[in-house]
Amino acid sequence: MSEIDCFVDQPVNWLKATGPESDVVVSSRLRLARNLSAYPFLNRLAPEQRDAIIQEVREAVKNSNFLKRACFISSASLPELDRQFLQERHLVSRELYLEEGKNAVVITPDEMVSLMVIEEDHLRLQVFQSGLNLVETWRIADEIDTELEKELDFAFDGTLGYLTACPTNVGSGLRASCMLHLPSLVLTKQVHKVLQALSKLNLAVRGLYGEGTEASGNFFQFSNQITLGQPEEEIISNLEGVIRQVITHEREAREYLKKKRKSKMEDQIWRALAVLKAARMISSSEAIQLLSLVQVGIDVGVLEGQVSHTDLNQLFLLIQPAHLQKMTGKVLGATERDARRAARIREYFAKVIL
Repeated sequence: MSEIDCFVDQPVNWLKATGPESDVVVSSRLRLARNLSAYPFLNRLAPEQRDAIIQEVREAVKNSNFLKRACFISSASLPELDRQFLQERHLVSRELYLEEGKNAVVITPDEMVSLMVIEEDHLRLQVFQSGLNLVETWRIADEIDTELEKELDFAFDGTLGYLTACPTNVGSGLRASCMLHLPSLVLTKQVHKVLQALSKLNLAVRGLYGEGTEASGNFFQFSNQITLGQPEEEIISNLEGVIRQVITHEREAREYLKKKRKSKMEDQIWRALAVLKAARMISSSEAIQLLSLVQVGIDVGVLEGQVSHTDLNQLFLLIQPAHLQKMTGKVLGATERDARRAARIREYFAKVIL
């Protein structure tokens, strides 16, 4: 039995669409980058130093009230499929998934917190919440960071702040982000104007799996880019203010679709639903795009009460390649995955009365 099998059948709490503004904001995430002062940055770490860092963090986790029930997993020893599974659940980054040296990840039972050990930095703490909930996300992250700092000597400069491998993270080491689903802005071709405006505000816009990924299924990650010389509370307040503006634009675009393009929009929604209910093979990218249109159907009232944001958020995750294979219990080729994905989607919509 794999170390991560306990997570396979468990719904992801931060995808339950229970948080504020969760019709637009899928989740809030806060990440803190930290390094241990006694060791060089990743590119100069010797194998024995990796072992020493992992052991120090293991002991610190045992003494943390927040993390003492968490799973401590040596991710380098995991099969590739398991590491891909963790990445699909956003519990590890693409960098840690691809990293070949020894590393580890600490995951709380509810999957709301993960601590990556030896990624780009020695430590990358992540905290998730459903919906637009940046303040609570920061409160939890700050509490865990304070606990860990009592046990670990973090690299810190009185002038610069926390020292990190990448200069853009120096200072607070904080990256706050929100995952937004913006199908109405995409359908009305307004999303590029919004993204251009955000770039002028020093905010980064990325895809479903963060840095290095493109937006798919109309999902966008928005995060701060400046960490130096800016208090954590100010970073969070500024990002939340911008996110609220984007929420307003998305809802206005919905109203436009309902009033000006009702027939065309409904046709797109029902066609998407028809394909999802009938397809025998479907790729991940096509499925996500069609499910995004179904979510528009919820938002504009066409499918209200028939399909839920919670179920769709979970379905977006369960049809990813590693999840399909973990739930099937074997490695699948691309064609087999497309067939299994279509079957899982048909199984879900067969229970929906439409």
